[in-house]
Amino acid sequence: MKALFVSIVMAMMVAVGAIWYGVNCPNALGESTSFVLQKGESVRSMAQNLKTAGVINSPLLFRIVVRALKVDKSLKAGEYMFAPHMNMLQVAGQLLKGEVFYRRVTIAEGLTSAQIRTILNNEPYLSGDISVDMPEGSILPETYTFSRGDSRDSIVLKAQSDLNNFLEKTWNENHNANIKSKEELLVLASIVEKETGMPEERPDVAAVFANRLGKGMMLQTDPTVIYAITKGKVELGRALLKKDLEYDSPYNTYKYYGLPPAPICNPGKEAIMAAANPSESDYLYFVASGNGGHRFAKTLNEHNDNVILYRKFLQNK
Repeated sequence: MKALFVSIVMAMMVAVGAIWYGVNCPNALGESTSFVLQKGESVRSMAQNLKTAGVINSPLLFRIVVRALKVDKSLKAGEYMFAPHMNMLQVAGQLLKGEVFYRRVTIAEGLTSAQIRTILNNEPYLSGDISVDMPEGSILPETYTFSRGDSRDSIVLKAQSDLNNFLEKTWNENHNANIKSKEELLVLASIVEKETGMPEERPDVAAVFANRLGKGMMLQTDPTVIYAITKGKVELGRALLKKDLEYDSPYNTYKYYGLPPAPICNPGKEAIMAAANPSESDYLYFVASGNGGHRFAKTLNEHNDNVILYRKFLQNK
């Protein structure tokens, strides 16, 4: 009898040891692995799929752990990212916390709506076609998070909502007397965005165009001509030619006074803020300096001198 008792105890100890080892034994993953838990998926199916993915070692033992922790009652569907060498308790804990893996898509400042559409269409973890209208200048450039399988429309709608909210807030703090509406503010911001990539210059660039509008001068900005020719759908792929300045389009600010009829890109927050708060200057002209920035001038004579400096820079280069 005593021998039987000892055998039972020993068997129990072996079983407990095996369970302890199985629960704490790390997986053999060589790199982080993505796993998608489908909505309504059973614990049995989940455990088997985790085993197939190499995240756990024993589906049966994992089901026992999951039910013991009552994780099966509160599983959150979505994509999870499991690291190498996680044990079953860690995997179950991640599921219990609902630590869904969020992916990111970045929309850079100054892209056209056509370019943004291409980026979203090329994102493999988004789903569905884009059915939402995407007028130029309707998207706020940002990095957006999403869950695997989210629709492309959901990103567009979020970006448009963020743009409307930010534009409304900025318009309420507008100090540009030559801009008469939120729509005009967005158009000016799109030009500022295309004219300079240097944050510190944006208020001065905005001031040049605001001052020109105030004096009834043509804006004469090259990015509007490029947009007139390409419609924002392709890159121009070459320098502007003198004949391009005669291209007949309401977007061509060398032929038509005032702002273009609509934005020429999707400007970022800094460009929008600069358009609403241009620097207090009398600048009417600017030209590239050659170092990535620009030289600004109040008079045509000053501007011509700056143009000569830029041409010398090009010759030396």
